[in-house]
Amino acid sequence: MSALFHAVVIEDESDLLELLREQLTRLGCRVSGAATGHGGVDLARTDPPDLVLVDMMLPDIDGREVVRRLRADPRTARCPVVLCSVLDPDDLTDLDADAVLPKPFGKADVARIVQQFTTADRRQP
Repeated sequence: MSALFHAVVIEDESDLLELLREQLTRLGCRVSGAATGHGGVDLARTDPPDLVLVDMMLPDIDGREVVRRLRADPRTARCPVVLCSVLDPDDLTDLDADAVLPKPFGKADVARIVQQFTTADRRQP
């Protein structure tokens, strides 16, 4: 995988944000992180990523709203979005996310998600 693969992580728990940043960096990703939904959406709009990992429960707007805003913006509409949540994945099927990463997760789960989305370029029409 090229180091040019850019991931945005939106997670308000600083320890988990840093853990994901470290894991993704080891997998060859360039990582941008935000602790709020607004901050994450702004990051994604400014420097469109190849993948967004977003926590469902954020202090300002929830993951559902983050997904809605990313899908509504032409710069990020085709970017794969992965929801990170303790909620039952079956309860998240109505969202326009590409995958769910159930919490708690391990290094192998993060690697699987990255591998899944590095093989497909959704930004091409």
